[in-house]
Amino acid sequence: MHPEDRVRLFSPDQWERFVQEWVDSLRDEYELVERCGGAGDMGRDVIATVKGGNGAWDNYQCKHYQKALTPGDAWVELGKLAYYTLKGEYSYPRSYFFVAPQGVGPTLSNLLKKPHALRDGLLANWDKACRTEITKTEVVECDAAMKAHIANLDFSIFQTKPLLRIIEGHAKTRWYVARFGGGLPTRPEPMLPPSVPADIEAVFVGELRRAYADHLKQDVTELDAGLASREDLREHFHDARVEFYSAEGLRTFSRDTLPAGEFEKLQDEVHSGIKDDVRGDHADGYRRLVSVVKTARALQLTSNPLTTRIHTRDRGGICHQLANDRKVRWVK
Repeated sequence: MHPEDRVRLFSPDQWERFVQEWVDSLRDEYELVERCGGAGDMGRDVIATVKGGNGAWDNYQCKHYQKALTPGDAWVELGKLAYYTLKGEYSYPRSYFFVAPQGVGPTLSNLLKKPHALRDGLLANWDKACRTEITKTEVVECDAAMKAHIANLDFSIFQTKPLLRIIEGHAKTRWYVARFGGGLPTRPEPMLPPSVPADIEAVFVGELRRAYADHLKQDVTELDAGLASREDLREHFHDARVEFYSAEGLRTFSRDTLPAGEFEKLQDEVHSGIKDDVRGDHADGYRRLVSVVKTARALQLTSNPLTTRIHTRDRGGICHQLANDRKVRWVK
C-alpha cells in the first residue's frame, strides 16, 4: 500500500504521533518537540521549540479528516490561538502549520496566502465558528479587546505542509520502517578499530587479556609482549576488535533507522542463545570464548528486523559487547 493511502487510514491519534515522529527528526531546527493533542491542549497539537530561538516555537495543528480542509475547519483553531494568547497562556508562535492527510482545499489554500483576508474571515465568522466553540466553560465574545488583539497578530504565520513532503521527511526517521515496512536502508560500512584500543573497549579487552592468560597459563599484562610468540592469538585479538566495532556500527544503524530498543532486543536474543555454552565446561577462558562465538554465529536469528542487515562478524561483536557490559565472562 502506498504510504499516502496508509496514512489516510490512520486514526487521529496515530496521525498526531506520526507528525510528532517527523517533526522530532528535525533536530537541526528544533531543540524540543512535544505532543499536546487532546483535552486541554489549548489549540496546540505538536509544538516544536526553535533551537536558539529564545523561546520561539512552531505549532503543527493535526487534522485527520476524510476531506480536504476548508476555512470552516480553520476558524476555531485561529480563534483558540487568539483567545489563549490574549489570556497570556502561551506566546504567539513563529509559524503555524495545518497538517492533514487530505491537505487543504483551494479556498483555504488561497486564504493562507492572503493574511489580511484570513484575518477578516476570522472576524466575520467569529460568532458562528468561535464564540461557543473555543472552550466549553466560557462564551468568548469578540469584544473590543479581542478585536484589537487580532488586529495586532501576524496572520502570515499560517501555512500548510503537503502530505508527500511530510512522508518524505518521515522516511528518514527511525520510525518509518515500523509504520510502513518496505525493508531497511543499506547499512554503512562499520568503522575500523583504532590502532590503540579506545576507552569504550576497556572492559572487553580486559576480558580478552584474562582469557589469553588462562589459556597460556601466564600473566598477559601487556598484550603486545604477552602475545609476541603467538601469532594465532594476535590475529584473534585483531579480529575480536573488528567484530566489536562492526557490532557497534550495527547499534548506530539501529538507532538511526528503527525505534529505540531493537538493537538491545537483538543483544538479548544472542545472549539467550549463548548462555548454555558460556556456562559449559571448557579447557580455559580462550576456548570458552572461541566456542561461544562459534555458537553465536550459528544462531537462527529471525525475529528481529535487524537480521536482514546483520553481518557474520556482528555476532561475535555482540558477544564482545556483552562482555564489555559485564554480562558474560570468559574466565570463571
